[in-house]
Amino acid sequence: MSLPQGPSIACIGIIGKQDNPLHISLFPPHTTQKGAYLEFSFLLNASLDIFDLRAQDKNRVDQDLGLLHAVDERLSVWGWETGTGTRFAIVLDMWGRDGNQNSGLGVKEGELRPAFKALQTAWIRLLQNPFFVPDEYGIAVGAPGAGDGAKVGGKGGMIKNKMFGREVERIGMGWKPGVTNI
Repeated sequence: MSLPQGPSIACIGIIGKQDNPLHISLFPPHTTQKGAYLEFSFLLNASLDIFDLRAQDKNRVDQDLGLLHAVDERLSVWGWETGTGTRFAIVLDMWGRDGNQNSGLGVKEGELRPAFKALQTAWIRLLQNPFFVPDEYGIAVGAPGAGDGAKVGGKGGMIKNKMFGREVERIGMGWKPGVTNI
């Protein structure tokens, strides 16, 4: 009998300034579940209102927004907002990668900070790439949600940079409670 693994990252989402999804990565065991991508896209979208509420807090001194909401006994969404308004959301699976409902381990406030800092570093490296044009990933002009005649620019879509995707994958697979550096 193996020991329970504890909580693990189920999904990492990068959300743009116009609340548009820029990148979504799923992690085991959710990568093989039918409809998981849609489910996690919905969870990330549902967290946007909470991001907005937390951003209005004038006493906030940190980018770490902590627990945004607990979806159920298994999944919870945690948030981080950069100084430029890009949002990182991590969905935690409290049952872990092995799906053990009785893992008994929780996550303390701030334990996801190393994962968020690593994501922010990966994001900054992506922005430093001279071939990456962040404005291309805005809401497409004329797209639903772009507003009446709004010139938001960009062709929309998700970031497909392979190096960035591998780094997000490394962060998602490498985090576990108690890790201080990823």
